[in-house]
Amino acid sequence: MEVDMTKGNPFPIILKFMLPLLIGNVFQQLYNMADTIIVGRFVGPEALAAVGSTGTIMFLVLGFSQGLTTGFTVLTAQCFGAKDMRRVKRSVANAILLSLLVTILTTFLSVLSMRPLLRLMNTPASIFEDAYTYIVIICYGTLASIFYNLFSAFLRSVGNSRIPLYFLVFSAVLNVGLDLLLIINLHMGVAGAGVATIISQGVSAILCLIYIIKKAPVLWPEEKRFWHINGHDTRHQMTVGIPMALQFAITASGTMIMQSAVNLFGATAVAAYTAACKLQNLLTQGMPAMGQAMSTYCGQNYGKMDYKRIQSGVKAALIIEVIYSLIAMGLAYVLLNSTLHLFFSGDVSTEEMLPWAATYTHICLMFYIPLSFIFVFRNAMQGCGYGFLPMMGGVVELVARAVTAAASMALLSYPLAVLCDPAAWFSAAVFTGISFIHVMKKIKRTLPEPAESLS
Repeated sequence: MEVDMTKGNPFPIILKFMLPLLIGNVFQQLYNMADTIIVGRFVGPEALAAVGSTGTIMFLVLGFSQGLTTGFTVLTAQCFGAKDMRRVKRSVANAILLSLLVTILTTFLSVLSMRPLLRLMNTPASIFEDAYTYIVIICYGTLASIFYNLFSAFLRSVGNSRIPLYFLVFSAVLNVGLDLLLIINLHMGVAGAGVATIISQGVSAILCLIYIIKKAPVLWPEEKRFWHINGHDTRHQMTVGIPMALQFAITASGTMIMQSAVNLFGATAVAAYTAACKLQNLLTQGMPAMGQAMSTYCGQNYGKMDYKRIQSGVKAALIIEVIYSLIAMGLAYVLLNSTLHLFFSGDVSTEEMLPWAATYTHICLMFYIPLSFIFVFRNAMQGCGYGFLPMMGGVVELVARAVTAAASMALLSYPLAVLCDPAAWFSAAVFTGISFIHVMKKIKRTLPEPAESLS
């Protein structure tokens, strides 16, 4: 069902919309963890390091394409908020056609560049071929990832965050089952983990599409007249989508630099760092979930031209994120040791892994609050159609990671290597916070203020 986020108390509306997104993101992380846990326990720690070493490349390839397609759906949210249902359908058709072009280009370029990219990142020779096998399979399955995220974003744009969750939970269960079959029974190694991920995402995409066609008539462009590239919508969608994609790509480039620094410390450090990252990614999923919620909330209210309601929603989101971050910090500290045992079989010494993993986790958890603020400010601006400043926030992250990584590699310091993330988060939080204030002032000058903006 659709949810109109342009009326009612922002705090419960945002929280209610965010919770299914949080659960869905957690399940997505769980089935990503299933890959690494099963690989680590049944193939070995070097295979785990191989899968983990490609995480930043996956973020680059998939993040770029997903950022672009998610940006396409901002127009859909704005049209829905403005109650212009004809343009909602037209924006959906246009986004699907543009996403097909993005898929073809992304798949071709990513597969072509993968070996040079792995070499550039100092991927250890002992894990290079496994890393290449896994990431190339993921790249060939870009179609499934892009269209699952596109169809899910369409549903979120009209306030429906529950249905994507249901399909994602089913997909997560399917992914674990396929992992067990392909890796343990069929002995496919890291290739099995890649194939399982692609199949499960493809199933989610198909289920979302069927639901949109059958149950969400407000979205589906059933008339032939909608199915062509519309110049006006393309300009709007690319204006928002390209900066969002570049922001993902720039951030991913920074994390790749960080991964290059970590790779210098060998396969054990990479495996431990990978396990610690999986735990952190799981515990911080409320942050991107809030970002997704704010993109929809601000998109709908910008479409309604309600400046005061946008501000009220951002304040509510910041309060929620501070509370969430404090809880995540406590869980990260408590769960790290037991988490390591999940990833490795009994013949692997977790005592050898723990110092590497603990150093990363303990440094990062102190900066969870600034990290959460980035998602609120960045996605609020993007929901209002402002893509340049959020993209520049990614540049700030890149510079912070690059400087810290360069110092780490020069001094051969692992603590400095893992400080790349906190340095990036703090810098970007300050930049996006200042940028959000600037954007709100600009919006205030251009949008009228409804008499009862919180009605």
